[in-house]
Amino acid sequence: MTPGTRRVAAGHGRTIAVVPTPVTLDVAVVGSGPNGLAAAVRLARAGLSVEVYEAADEPGGGARSARLFDSDVIHDICSAVHPMAAASPFLRQFDLDFCRTDIAYAHPVDENTTAIAYVDLERTCARLGVDGARWRRFMAPLIERTDEVTEVLLGDFRHLPRPRTAALIATRALAARGNPFAGVEASALLAGVAAHAVGRLPSLVGGGVAVLLGHLAHVNGWPVPRGGSQRIIDTLVAELEAHGGRVHTGARVTDIRQVAHARTVLLDLAPKGVLEIAGPVLPGRYRKALERVRYGPAAAKVDFLVSEGIPWRDKELGRAGTVHLGGTRDQVFAAENAVVAGEIGDEPVVLVAQPMVADPSRGVTGKQPVWAYAHVPQGDSGDVTEVICRRIERFAPGFRDTVLASRAVSGVGFEAYNANYVGGDIAAGAMTLRQVVGRPVLRWEPYRTPLPGVYLCSAATPPGPGVHGMGGVHAAEVVLRCEFGLGGHPEARL
Repeated sequence: MTPGTRRVAAGHGRTIAVVPTPVTLDVAVVGSGPNGLAAAVRLARAGLSVEVYEAADEPGGGARSARLFDSDVIHDICSAVHPMAAASPFLRQFDLDFCRTDIAYAHPVDENTTAIAYVDLERTCARLGVDGARWRRFMAPLIERTDEVTEVLLGDFRHLPRPRTAALIATRALAARGNPFAGVEASALLAGVAAHAVGRLPSLVGGGVAVLLGHLAHVNGWPVPRGGSQRIIDTLVAELEAHGGRVHTGARVTDIRQVAHARTVLLDLAPKGVLEIAGPVLPGRYRKALERVRYGPAAAKVDFLVSEGIPWRDKELGRAGTVHLGGTRDQVFAAENAVVAGEIGDEPVVLVAQPMVADPSRGVTGKQPVWAYAHVPQGDSGDVTEVICRRIERFAPGFRDTVLASRAVSGVGFEAYNANYVGGDIAAGAMTLRQVVGRPVLRWEPYRTPLPGVYLCSAATPPGPGVHGMGGVHAAEVVLRCEFGLGGHPEARL
């Protein structure tokens, strides 16, 4: 650590004073989501003194788990299924125990037709009939180059990919934006994955999401961490502490001057949070750019405690870790576009996770967790329990009879749980093409703010949302290079 003073801007509007503050810490990270902790670990490994400040009583942000209704049952509070964590170049180095099923995800099109994405590509193709060869042509090249594809789509979007890989991703994203399939099953499968973009469809962004998550289904499946999403966070915290770092919980930062004792500050915050703690001292142009960030549709969730597995009409659905309820491709797109327009119909897209299918440790006989959420308009405060139950009941008659307890979290409730989810937007900013390319502000160094020594490292920066930690890693690399001259330090590498 380098002792000295840091000159901190203080004041409001155009009246700004410079206050010398003793520097006693190399790095302060505000927020302990996966990105904040990944950045902290990366910097602590480089030999820097690092402390993390978390407003909540537990670290984790969108990757927390809890025993909501029963001490024997573990529920994931926000994120539950983690294909990007299993693929993350950063998280893959840890000994995370992921549990998988042979069915990555499934998608009932109607009461009589179910599309299945098996981890085994050939098994998937065989079930898709006339579209089997088309599915293989779409997915196989991505699977063969999965490391390069993942490196690009989880990268900082500032380094040119290999031309062949770039062309592969671009052609597949464009194809996914259209409809490369003849039958309803394959097109519904891909549409359900594109809906994870939580925005207008079809779109290039939705196509890109379909490329990444769709091909990963046939690489590592869509796994869950044994014991809950919290295990990812616990692993990162343990690694940070092993390198001398600390996490302070119940430590809300309301003014950036509270962390002026750190030479460098990383903010694992949505643009709204950055404005709240640093708005008065940000240059006007940058502040206005953050104010222009648009937030997308919300997620509204229900946690269910059930007495048995969901009684799906098609028994194959009971073996899938994730089930998309959205109908045909056209119905998925119509439901997502209605939400973007501020409406929610009777049949929104619903995502259901059945963690005990892969990880029996989550519950006990007679008590199981079920995780489900719907896409709803930005800032929605409604309870979606009835909507979700009705959607599940259509394909699993008798589901209501298995429910022992439930808890609903609205879009507004998600923001109360995690301030980064503005209005329930779990992506920390609408996933439009402009806001993906210029995330959160169009700058060559999107992680660096105009304030000396202050950086962004949240899902509002490239590569965007998901539990992968790569936004934090990329931000940490910039910090090491620009603040500490450690870009080539061996401990700074993955």
